[in-house]
Amino acid sequence: MPKLVTVLRPEKIQEQARIYVRSYILMPSGVVGLVCMIGGLGSLGYQLLANHTYTSLTFLASSGLLVIGALFGWGQTRYHRYLLAAFPEVYAARMRTAVVQGSKKAKAAPEMPEITHVGRGFVPILTVAAVALIFSASAAAMMEGDLDPFPAVLIPWAGFYWAKLFGWRGIIG
Repeated sequence: MPKLVTVLRPEKIQEQARIYVRSYILMPSGVVGLVCMIGGLGSLGYQLLANHTYTSLTFLASSGLLVIGALFGWGQTRYHRYLLAAFPEVYAARMRTAVVQGSKKAKAAPEMPEITHVGRGFVPILTVAAVALIFSASAAAMMEGDLDPFPAVLIPWAGFYWAKLFGWRGIIG
């Protein structure tokens, strides 16, 4: 018996890509960003009230770390938005793969399309450089004594995840 071949229409691919972005980018970004923000601000409050080591340099360091994380999150979101516009089939294939892995029946994984654009080779390098910048800025704030370790680690990641979350506003409805 011959198999039926399903042809995905472009609007179906766009819808699957949007569902993937909502489920696997926005939802985790909101939750992790909230946890990091509550933990970071709570530990800054502890530093202010219990340790009495909160100074104007603490405010500047925490604000700088928040901005560094937000810039990295904004940049990554811009790239992901570009991928959604130029290669929606990649996100749609990821969504289909997630659905196949979640089902109890064993099905063949769908083919993953290639992402081919001019600066593709620079993406991993830029990501590693941004993560190194975040960790080195956190370490510098801790070594200078401006921030305790907990807020120094959590605050830039709060900025990163909140920038990712708000960077999709208006795009994914």
